[in-house]
Amino acid sequence: MLPLYLASFLLLGLFNCLSISNSLHEHQKLEQPNLLHNQLCHEKCGQLQLPFPFHLNKSCSSVSDAFHLSCLNSTALFLNIGSESYRVLEFFSDGLLVDFPGSPSCRQYNDLNSFDFLGNDHFGVSVENVIGLYDCEDSSLCKTECETNDLPGCDGNVNGSPACCYPLSDHSVWNLGEKFSVFSKFGCRGFSSWVVQRGSNLGKRGVKLEWAVPKNSSKGVCASNAYITNATVVEAGVRCICEDGFLGDGFATGEGCIKSCIKDRKEAYGNDCLKKKRGGKKLVILAGVLAPVFIIASLIALLCLLKHPAKPETFDPAQKPHFQSTISFRKASRTRLFTYHELEEATKGFEDGQKLLSGNNGTIFAGVLGDGSHIAVHKVECENEKDLIQVLSQIEVLSAVLHRNIARLLGCCIDLAYTPLLVYEYPANGTLEEHLHQRGGQNVALDWYKRLSIAAETASVLAFLQYEISPPIFHCDLKSAYIFTDENFSSKVAGFGLLISSLGDGSQSHTHEDSHFHKNDVYAFGVMLLEIIAGSNCLDLPTVALQKIRSGKLEEIVDPHLYYHEQPSYRREQIETVADLAMRCLLFGGDGKLGMYDVARELVHIRRDSSDGGSKRGPALEETFSNSSLLQMISMSPDSTYVP
Repeated sequence: MLPLYLASFLLLGLFNCLSISNSLHEHQKLEQPNLLHNQLCHEKCGQLQLPFPFHLNKSCSSVSDAFHLSCLNSTALFLNIGSESYRVLEFFSDGLLVDFPGSPSCRQYNDLNSFDFLGNDHFGVSVENVIGLYDCEDSSLCKTECETNDLPGCDGNVNGSPACCYPLSDHSVWNLGEKFSVFSKFGCRGFSSWVVQRGSNLGKRGVKLEWAVPKNSSKGVCASNAYITNATVVEAGVRCICEDGFLGDGFATGEGCIKSCIKDRKEAYGNDCLKKKRGGKKLVILAGVLAPVFIIASLIALLCLLKHPAKPETFDPAQKPHFQSTISFRKASRTRLFTYHELEEATKGFEDGQKLLSGNNGTIFAGVLGDGSHIAVHKVECENEKDLIQVLSQIEVLSAVLHRNIARLLGCCIDLAYTPLLVYEYPANGTLEEHLHQRGGQNVALDWYKRLSIAAETASVLAFLQYEISPPIFHCDLKSAYIFTDENFSSKVAGFGLLISSLGDGSQSHTHEDSHFHKNDVYAFGVMLLEIIAGSNCLDLPTVALQKIRSGKLEEIVDPHLYYHEQPSYRREQIETVADLAMRCLLFGGDGKLGMYDVARELVHIRRDSSDGGSKRGPALEETFSNSSLLQMISMSPDSTYVP
């Protein structure tokens, strides 16, 4: 009995020491808005609010005079570098968007020598810029990977995208420190520029300049709870970024960093993130009174635990209504926080009649908010707090991604007495599944071009998420019911997997699991391509399709609403080529030999050929089979098809 008593006493002492140490550590980490914040001028020019370190008045707090701007007639903001003045169009956390110097109000393209800024100690031309090139004699510099971006003209017309585009991140033609006149080697006579930020495919017209502070003058420039990060294009330049769980500009002479958390279903800051504690004297007295009682109770509990093994831990959200997450919602905070009651009313109590889909990634319900907005509510089941934190982290990542083919995330419900919910904008045009199977009031069948466009857009956004986002985002349960369509039949992907068992594991596990999810997405996309062709999602569709293609009878599985035999020859070839691609997704996606980037590239080219009316037809089915060695593969038994 004595050893148990001593063990309990030591454990209690250790617990109290750790608790006090942790409490002191939390108070030390907590930081209110910087006291120098009052010296910030919060200046504004026209509609633009100047963020730190930019300023108009030199008496305002900053880190260098290089960030001094001028405001003309209280409407136009200019950055002066040397003898040139660049009008500022927009600010970003790491840079600013500027117009061409002396540029008229609207001009389709500019002379190659019209923007000759090479960079300095504080600014550099960002590699997030995408260059549109005009009248080029050699098109070999044009890059297909930037053709899926929306690059509006200066009048806002998205149909004015250039025929040739080149992302500065490519570095095969243009390199840091070079002028845009380098494109004249290809016979180009003019260019325009757009910034396409990471996580988006929408271009903003102008040239983005990255800003930074010289590293040799950065000592003490960052606030506590902030760290230094290297600039991308400014040589020996750095910036300050707040640590996870903190908000602010990260600079000691700026706003600094303030603690951010989610508490009682709302975003909280500073001292509100800490639990209120009573005075020290009362705490000591209370501890002295309760300590003996606690020791005796600990002994009894320990004996009970030795006699009865503990049951697996379960998670009851209703018993933890005040759980608070220290996840930083710097990005997710731009989304709306819904209440559970609000979404319950919108979905009629989550009744079965409102259910759009139930799958591995959760259940999605259709709903209508009080203002008449149509929404889709993604319900995710969590088994414990670790799952819940992981879901909130994934919501933060998704909310930061902007893409025209991702269903817009309106907000979420983190009322922790219930299952976490994601709220998507739900277009009134239903889902791809409803159109293919003519359900949900969809009585008009999709023509081939609409189906092909939806497939190409879906593949492109999946490739974008897997290759351009870090860490990559995988869907993990791709189905036609997760593809929303708007009034123009444009694809809007929803229902991403928010609960992935590998998150939080080691890097080796990450790599293995990422590869697994990647393969699953490619395979699932192949099944969906067959569904687009056949208008059916029967369980044995992959096996049947393999058999029909092997016997040269693809037309027998083509959706009758496509009128395969009445289509022109080039369109029949397109259907056959897409069927071939679907088979390769099934046969090669499982072992990683075919990636989503390859799939998207092929579909984009097929769609472009389709819009040309067949003037640039893709390879015939036999050629495609020969190139992909599929003739040998489809001679195998359908039972050998990889099914994850």
